[in-house]
Amino acid sequence: MTSLSSNTSSHWAIDEILCWFLRGTAAIAGIIVMLIVVFLIMEALPILRHVGLLPFFTDPSWHPAEGFYNLTPMLWGTLFAMTGSVLIATPLGILSAVFCHYYAPPTLARPYRRLIELLAGIPSVVYGFWGLVVLVPLIGEIHPPGPSLLAGILILTIMVLPTIALMADAGLANVPQQYLRGAAALGLPRWATIRGVVFPAAKSGLFTGVILETGRAIGETMAILMVCGNVVQTPSSLFDPIRTLTANIALEMAYALGDHRAALFVSGLVLMGMIVALAIAAEWISRGRIYG
Repeated sequence: MTSLSSNTSSHWAIDEILCWFLRGTAAIAGIIVMLIVVFLIMEALPILRHVGLLPFFTDPSWHPAEGFYNLTPMLWGTLFAMTGSVLIATPLGILSAVFCHYYAPPTLARPYRRLIELLAGIPSVVYGFWGLVVLVPLIGEIHPPGPSLLAGILILTIMVLPTIALMADAGLANVPQQYLRGAAALGLPRWATIRGVVFPAAKSGLFTGVILETGRAIGETMAILMVCGNVVQTPSSLFDPIRTLTANIALEMAYALGDHRAALFVSGLVLMGMIVALAIAAEWISRGRIYG
């Protein structure tokens, strides 16, 4: 009895230590995020005090040397590229995971997963270089000039596809086997089982994949910078060149001074706001307010 009590106390102490360790790491992560936000706000304050927030959405154009700081064209470019890539990559990634789990033989599914994992590890500059020398000329033959919103959407689709595919694969793998056996006992065909049983059971993992791929699409810089043309304008078609907020920061931060530099930090705040909005939407949906 004494030995059992001692073992219980030892396990409790280990659990308590682990609990406090996890709390500490979570607190450190939260503090780092808050410090980043505070840094962005402090760097952006000079121009916000001098110009205000409204001109960043109402000025005629983005010409910091002339005192114009309109971020709206680049914000639209970011949103269009992100939305287009997510809309294409999400069904492709989910269907590829379905193929691996329920249609492909094991000898094909295993190397297919390894290939998706390999795609996830390729640096973004490699994707951008491939897009610049292969994808952009192909689009240019269809509709000049080539560097365009369409090129950005396609390159982002290839880049975020492994994220949603791997997350969907993990979500489908966690579907309880008794659900599948119950569906088989009811005589449901394979696709009806996937649509009516597997997808609802795996929706948490699928939704997490969508959130992660959206976050990567918003924050991608180098590949977008290389294939989109970097023209500050609101695109009127898929073939128009664009510039995203991330590409704008990367292009101009090296030489920006004074209000121009502070305006780039406002761009960073806008991007941070987009990520925060994404996290809030994810939390809202995960609590069942939409899907129940």
